[in-house]
Amino acid sequence: MSEGDTTAFERLVSDALDELPDDIRSLMSNVAVTVEDEPPDGEPLLGLYQGVPYGKRGPYYAGALPDKITIYRGPLERMAGGNHERLRRQVRRTVFHEIAHHFGISDQRLVDIDRY
Repeated sequence: MSEGDTTAFERLVSDALDELPDDIRSLMSNVAVTVEDEPPDGEPLLGLYQGVPYGKRGPYYAGALPDKITIYRGPLERMAGGNHERLRRQVRRTVFHEIAHHFGISDQRLVDIDRY
């Protein structure tokens, strides 16, 4: 895993964020998107959302630490098998999936609307 590969992967994540519709991007607040090499041991994750979903924030939310979306590079690269276009698509899908969680959309709802 070279630093250049990390930079290229981070660019894919950034490109996915840039593809968000303006109305969605403008609603994203107090959320940081980060890249890590691997998920916690034993966790079969491509990405992870941690925080208080946008629709569940109440009057006491002010001053809260930012929510965090983590995209895991290693599993996504292994899944893509060296195919750059497959990696780009899977990164985009994972970023969008975790952003859906930021807005309070569950995995089951994503299945129901054929987005998982």
